[in-house]
Amino acid sequence: MSKAFVFPGQGAQTIGMGKALADAYPAAKAVFDEVDESLGEKLSDLIWEGDQETLTLTQNAQPALMATSLATMRALEAEGVSIEAASLVAGHSLGEYSALAAAGALSVSDCARLLRTRGQAMQAAVPVGEGAMAAILGLDFATVTEVALAAAADGGVVQAANDNDPAQVVVSGNAAAVEKAVELAKEKGAKRAMLLPVSAPFHSALMAPAADVMASALSEVTITAPRVPVVANVTASGVQDPAEIRALLVKQVTGSVRWRESVEYMGAQGVDDVWEIGAGKALIGMVRRINRDIATRAIGTPEDVKAAAESMAG
Repeated sequence: MSKAFVFPGQGAQTIGMGKALADAYPAAKAVFDEVDESLGEKLSDLIWEGDQETLTLTQNAQPALMATSLATMRALEAEGVSIEAASLVAGHSLGEYSALAAAGALSVSDCARLLRTRGQAMQAAVPVGEGAMAAILGLDFATVTEVALAAAADGGVVQAANDNDPAQVVVSGNAAAVEKAVELAKEKGAKRAMLLPVSAPFHSALMAPAADVMASALSEVTITAPRVPVVANVTASGVQDPAEIRALLVKQVTGSVRWRESVEYMGAQGVDDVWEIGAGKALIGMVRRINRDIATRAIGTPEDVKAAAESMAG
């Protein structure tokens, strides 16, 4: 079987994530220690013993989810499963950074600092309350794109931000325009259309100031060729060239997360088994809705790690 390892994005964070792995695997604990040191604070205390509201703040959730994913990957490596067991890796939004770090393109320390900067820049780009995101269920990407264009006709910004699976597209932009898109989507026959509990309009043109911040931050870190091709969010195709990776990470701030197409690309490359590495199971749910022929596995606990390693040995 040809595998892909995928890494979750914002929304998967929960208090206590990664704690059992850190207790069971010294290499997993070392990831959390490195992230704490690179940020100059005990983010691990927040992840394991803090409150959900503080963890969910974008500047905390992004490095926290990366740390949990990388700790999970280190636990897999301790059981004999290397990143090269996958033919491709990918991540949803911030998860693309986790994928790059897992594949050796970014150091854990640089990745943590970049994600802290990314979270702060995204939050600062638009005053709280002025932007919004909404999930639209039951309409395809082309229809949601039409809805977004119609909702933006009065001059606001709203665009399809996440093409998650055949029946789930997220729109992002000015709050009033997003609310208009929700109304129009319902008129078009959407099963559900609801505002999301997020603090900023991610992956929209309103994030342009954050893209500028990330261009500067990314110019100061070393990016090496990943050991496994990374399927980029904004192109839905594999990339290994460091200069291209750097440019795509800047575009990703304002660009759409083309997750449905990314999974279709993986399938076309022969992937028939997808492992979600880290917190939650959202991505493998999407994978199943995109391609039912792809087997899936969520790995977030020591038991999951051992079972996954045994499946490889068997």
